[in-house]
Amino acid sequence: MNEPTDPIDGGGPTTGAVPTSGSDVPAVRMCNVHKAFGDNVVLSDLDLDVGSGERVVIIGPSGSGKTTILRVIMTLERPDSGTIEVNGRHLYHEVKHGKLKPAGEKHIREVRSDVGMVFQHFDLFPHMTALENITLAPIKVKGMSKHDARTMAMELLEKVGLSAHANHTPGQLSGGQKQRVAIARALATEPAVMLFDEVTSALDPELVGEVLTVLRDIAEDGKTTMMLVTHEMGFASEVADRVLMFDAGQVIESGTPSEVLRDPQNERTKAFLGAVFEH
Repeated sequence: MNEPTDPIDGGGPTTGAVPTSGSDVPAVRMCNVHKAFGDNVVLSDLDLDVGSGERVVIIGPSGSGKTTILRVIMTLERPDSGTIEVNGRHLYHEVKHGKLKPAGEKHIREVRSDVGMVFQHFDLFPHMTALENITLAPIKVKGMSKHDARTMAMELLEKVGLSAHANHTPGQLSGGQKQRVAIARALATEPAVMLFDEVTSALDPELVGEVLTVLRDIAEDGKTTMMLVTHEMGFASEVADRVLMFDAGQVIESGTPSEVLRDPQNERTKAFLGAVFEH
């Protein structure tokens, strides 16, 4: 996999080359991020700032690249060029002698530890109980004691309404319950930034509400920066501070839920929302 182009030596922008300080540091900053799979460009020199504690919903047609935004922040895909910062720290780069250089894996893991992600298809370990799925990362990654990890996991299971299911394996849980365990697992490492990729799209309609309730609770807390890819427009309208319409690798419209969902200005946004609301 290609290393990201050095944005200083490579002639790109120097924005964010040295982490800034203060309360105005974005939770996530993407500068000129480019990602292609062969001839298919999915992120086209993307610039995006997400404020600390901000709740950003990303909408757009299938194949527009919106999930790739989350995947490059989570380091599941590596951008071809550009820079990404999490809480003022470069993710794929380190500053050495005043210049950005590709970072080592240790640095990448350190910065990524501030990010949690919940996937469309749960990705729980099938042989582990709900409790064990949640305690694994705090023990292995954060070095937490088993006792403390178990205490925290039980608190998180209580938060998502599943304390009575602590010793159940994924095979004993419904789809909605599995997704709530997955959310609790992501919260267990106390990330500053939470990424949600279509977390209700694999669920039966009657199970969607229980997951959205948990997401609302996280949003209302106000402490966690949230980036959500979703097709649930009612939910987006309710929880988002900002909605981004994504198409052809770029943000083509951005604004409050009222502005983007109820009074879109871009013709592509109008067409997309018209198709969504028809269904």
